[in-house]
Amino acid sequence: MALAAAALFAVALTACSGDPTTDPSGGNTDDAATTPAASPSDAASSPDPLPTGSLTPSENLDAITVSDADVPEITVPAPWAISSTQTKVLRDSSNPQVVGEKARVTVNYVGVNGRTGAVFDSSFQRGKEATFSMGGVIAGFKNGLTGQKVGSRVLIGMTGADGYAQGNPQAGIQAGDSLVFVVDIIASSYDEALGEAVTPAEGLPTMTMTDGKPELTFPEAGVNADQLVVQPLIKGSGAEIAADSTISVKFRVWGAKSGKLILDGWSGAQTGKLSTLINGWKTGLLGQTAGSRVMLVVPAADSYPNGDPSKGLEAGEGVVYVIDILDVQAPQKES
Repeated sequence: MALAAAALFAVALTACSGDPTTDPSGGNTDDAATTPAASPSDAASSPDPLPTGSLTPSENLDAITVSDADVPEITVPAPWAISSTQTKVLRDSSNPQVVGEKARVTVNYVGVNGRTGAVFDSSFQRGKEATFSMGGVIAGFKNGLTGQKVGSRVLIGMTGADGYAQGNPQAGIQAGDSLVFVVDIIASSYDEALGEAVTPAEGLPTMTMTDGKPELTFPEAGVNADQLVVQPLIKGSGAEIAADSTISVKFRVWGAKSGKLILDGWSGAQTGKLSTLINGWKTGLLGQTAGSRVMLVVPAADSYPNGDPSKGLEAGEGVVYVIDILDVQAPQKES
């Protein structure tokens, strides 16, 4: 039926998965390499965060030194522990984009065990950046990255309770070990459009944001949807959409004649392959960039030619979308 493609898109949320061990990703990586992963046991009750009864935890990160090299070297006065998970910015960034708590991030990182002072994991050493969902990482990694700027380098010191509470023998981590990470934040998905505002052409609906959602005011006679119109409203600086991209978006859609809201997909990120979506999206979003907000006026032939009377969309009536492009993923290469 008419809105089947939109409905399918609305539920086409899929997460990439890997097989991490010490990673923070909990399996939500785009790579099969290791990255700081949460495990089911880490959600259980936490033991004493100190690995030894005689060690007094530090109140800050002042004793940790990090070289300013492209591949950072961390010096920890082992045995070392920290009383609460903390983050320190080592290299600031002018990028206004920050990491959201549900973002998909790409990072380089090195992890050191506070008890031993030894490196237990490093994407720098593997020579491959790590990409994962913040929703599946250990608590200290998530808390340490949330709100930090893309392009920055941060130092995270985390308690055993916020790391691998039950330990990770494969990485030489005992229950209660405090951990130290240095993380270069390379990229992140967006929570909402962020970039340069673009003045729309005349004759299109006027968009305003109300309670965090786009609202459209239509001309009295509606909008001519005889042909596809692509109107960027905010131009983001993220990755460009290709024909084989997987995209994550928020969107709302209105009838072009009635101006009636017929579908609301703004409550959270929705993910799907561009190649599986309606023709209006396949053509209209091609070449657009992550971080952008785009208005699409889509003819009925390229959207829902039969309409949907239950939603007030007449047969042959075009539609108008407002779309925030939150993330653009290239196809994964087979290893």
